[in-house]
Amino acid sequence: MKKISCTKQLTAFSILTLIILSVACNGTGKEENASTTTDDVKDSSDYQLIWSDEFNGNAVDTTNWAYDLGGEGFGNHEKEYYQPANATVENGMLVITGKKEQVGKNLYTSTRMKTQGKHEFLYGKIEARIKIPVGQGLWPAFWMLGGNIDTIPWPASGETDIMEHINADSLLYGTLHWDSAGQHIQKGDTLTFTPSDFHAYSIEWDSSYIRWYIDGTKFHEVDIHDSINSTEEFHRPSFILLNLALAGDWPGQKVDESKLPAKMYVDYVRVYKQP
Repeated sequence: MKKISCTKQLTAFSILTLIILSVACNGTGKEENASTTTDDVKDSSDYQLIWSDEFNGNAVDTTNWAYDLGGEGFGNHEKEYYQPANATVENGMLVITGKKEQVGKNLYTSTRMKTQGKHEFLYGKIEARIKIPVGQGLWPAFWMLGGNIDTIPWPASGETDIMEHINADSLLYGTLHWDSAGQHIQKGDTLTFTPSDFHAYSIEWDSSYIRWYIDGTKFHEVDIHDSINSTEEFHRPSFILLNLALAGDWPGQKVDESKLPAKMYVDYVRVYKQP
């Protein structure tokens, strides 16, 4: 954003000119809208990079990523079989490919990868630059699960959906899932965007709030201070997931096979902490 210069000279323009310049100098130089305020957006200098995968090698780095395997629907009646073979690294990017390919009873294949057992994070800025495929039955996601999910079942382990998109619409979804007295609670919001473009999707997560951003613009926020509303799940470490589902309870069971193979491109995944 171009900033207004505060250099002023006394001329015969009138006091009104000085007043206008004074207002401009006292501003932030940033546009504000209903979902973004100067308090919401932290300058990048507020964070230090603590972990990243830039996908600069020739294959997925298995010191960073593990895989979920199988085709049992993963609680959502998805139709794909998840396998490592559908995750490749090409030209400095991770590529997750959804294919029409039968494995057992599953008619499609894809990849669901995670940092579980490798890297977990508590608070910070978690960001990925991603280009997603668009089409009926496609369900790409960039998200997090509580590191204790193997011992504390979902949703009591907590889930943070940083980016989800379904089918061919233009809605970005950001959602939090947790447990309160044995009940599944979720709080989410949406933003209209151009899904087929590259975007930087991120959350800023601290002991008080989780805030969702696309390309630096905030579109959702959840208050978690003092574990308000039973949000204690979000004061524990979580791991990162990337996946491309095909079909499921949410997008529906029809897949537009003309869109296959469908590719989800990930330029980088980065995690920052405040010093």
